[in-house]
Amino acid sequence: QVQLVESGGGTVQAGGSLRLSCAASGRTLIKNAMGYFRRPPGKDRELVAAISWSSDYTFYRPSVKGRFTISRDNAKNTVYLQMNDLKPEDTAVYYCSTDEYCSGYGCTWPYWGQGTQVTVSS
Repeated sequence: QVQLVESGGGTVQAGGSLRLSCAASGRTLIKNAMGYFRRPPGKDRELVAAISWSSDYTFYRPSVKGRFTISRDNAKNTVYLQMNDLKPEDTAVYYCSTDEYCSGYGCTWPYWGQGTQVTVSS
């Protein structure tokens, strides 16, 4: 089984920064993509950013592009989401996820962290 443990959430004023971390443990993951999702209050979950195993491919939703950076350290089985210039609309519960079987059709994201709250005050 795979466990994902997240850390780094909190409350920050608009314009501030936070860094989320997500460490994977359990069985060995093979060439897994990792991603961060978020669920804003009263809204559906949405993909924020994703990164391939080799870090040669990244995805960002348009609203965070240029402000958020996803990175990973495979030796530590950890993915990071650096969030700068945070806005009140970034307020959400953030979840990390991983998938070993992404294809051209996308990822199914079968494993999830417990979520961490990010609150941005205006």
